[in-house]
Amino acid sequence: MTNNDIVQKLWNLCDVLRDDGINYSDYVTELVLLLFIKMEFENTEAGLLNKHKLPEGCRWGDLNAKSGLNLLNDYKRILLTLSTGKDLEGKPVVTDPLILAIYNDAQTRLREPRHLEQLIKTLDGIDWFSAQKDGLGDLYEGLLEKNANETKSGAGQYFTPRALIDSIVRCIKPQAGETIQDPAAGTAGFLIAADKYIRDATDNLIDLKQKDRDFQIHNAFIGVELVPSTRRLALMNCLLHGMEGDDEGVVHLGNALGDTGKSLHKVDVVLANPPFGTAKGGEASITRDDLTYKTSNKQLAFLQHIYRTLKPGGRAAVVLPDNVLFENTDAGLSIRRDLMDKCNLHTILRLPTGIFYAAGVKTNVLFFTKGTEKNPKQEEGCTKNVWVYDLRTNMSNFGKRTPFGEQHLKPFEKVFGKKADGTSKRTEGEWSFMDQDADFNLENSRWRSFTRDYIRDTKGDSLDISWLKDNDSVDAASLPEPDVLAAEAMSELTEALRELDGLLAALGAGDQAKVQKDLLAEVLGLGDGVKV
Repeated sequence: MTNNDIVQKLWNLCDVLRDDGINYSDYVTELVLLLFIKMEFENTEAGLLNKHKLPEGCRWGDLNAKSGLNLLNDYKRILLTLSTGKDLEGKPVVTDPLILAIYNDAQTRLREPRHLEQLIKTLDGIDWFSAQKDGLGDLYEGLLEKNANETKSGAGQYFTPRALIDSIVRCIKPQAGETIQDPAAGTAGFLIAADKYIRDATDNLIDLKQKDRDFQIHNAFIGVELVPSTRRLALMNCLLHGMEGDDEGVVHLGNALGDTGKSLHKVDVVLANPPFGTAKGGEASITRDDLTYKTSNKQLAFLQHIYRTLKPGGRAAVVLPDNVLFENTDAGLSIRRDLMDKCNLHTILRLPTGIFYAAGVKTNVLFFTKGTEKNPKQEEGCTKNVWVYDLRTNMSNFGKRTPFGEQHLKPFEKVFGKKADGTSKRTEGEWSFMDQDADFNLENSRWRSFTRDYIRDTKGDSLDISWLKDNDSVDAASLPEPDVLAAEAMSELTEALRELDGLLAALGAGDQAKVQKDLLAEVLGLGDGVKV
């Protein structure tokens, strides 16, 4: 039985559990809670587990021998014990911080004992020897991807497409001994891909000395995740891939735009896809007092954190929506100028629409290096040229029926070059995915270079740079689906409203803004008003 077969078998169970009020997202969390107990049993049986052992009374054998209401009640007791670290008498029985983190506030949503029995029997019926050989982590990530594809679950915001993650990692080329951070870790996809890249280059770390292996397992990676249930998925994902992290695990619970982010050490590499949308409560969730430019735009705040947290010569790749590239506020302009001063922003990859699970979102990947090749500590004028690869214009509308894959990113990787800091010799001109009868000139090239002077003098320091003519711009038959168009329009309107709200606040017209927001809330049928 292959991992794909196992993933499908586990996923099919969710349709049964939906009768118990369990949605896809809840189901993955429910699986995590059981899967760790099962994995602890399998690894102990195989003699592979030295750490993260569960206490007596909370092991797989305490579950799979029971049935009915006794099973469900005992499962609830186990979750309570693993969550609090104490048994029913209040005696401490769990001290492992990683186990406490995975089971933090863990509760089952299951109400029918027969459904829990089905889950346990299914897990017992899987050939775990074959699964371990193929990689338990890959199995688990298959479930996460299934969950992300189920757009109604809302999980897509935590899941960056695997093909994009792997391509970014191949460009950035993380090395053994480097510290690698993701300040918006989600389910830890970037960190796990970076670890796999290093393991592939070092014969699964065997080529390293013991102290260097220990560093890779415990200290090389650090992630931050705000949502406890998502962090639980991330911790499980990391453990299944052999990444243990420090006492709190690889992914710490906290807000990278708050005190947690402020306390992070500088790193060699940052890989990130910060969450889309504005922060709830605006500036209320951005409490950092060490960020130079104040903004309620989460992505701009994350961008500041990322280039500030890099060591001299450090490398970063960050996925950002279009508004970060063109937002014409004081903060937006200042942050982009500061980025191009302190870092060599050498590459922008314009991504096609439809590759993320939120419809209509237009995104880019910014690649930059702290300082310059000659002087990594340089803090002014580091960006001389920005190379842009347009993988959006005249591309297919990707989605479930036309999936985005590695083959779409290979031409970009080729022109990016072998040097991870973006300093390989580059030449304009790349015409992949163009019409056969297109003129192969620079105007039709997907790969162009723009000077810092051009960006300042012609673009007004906007990084929203495009030049290709959209062949389908007047062909209604080739337009994206109506829901995608509507989502794009609402996204742009929301951004415009947010900027107007900030302008009114700056002009001291907060009361007028509140009247307009209350009116908008009434039109949209929102009871508690609108937070822009």
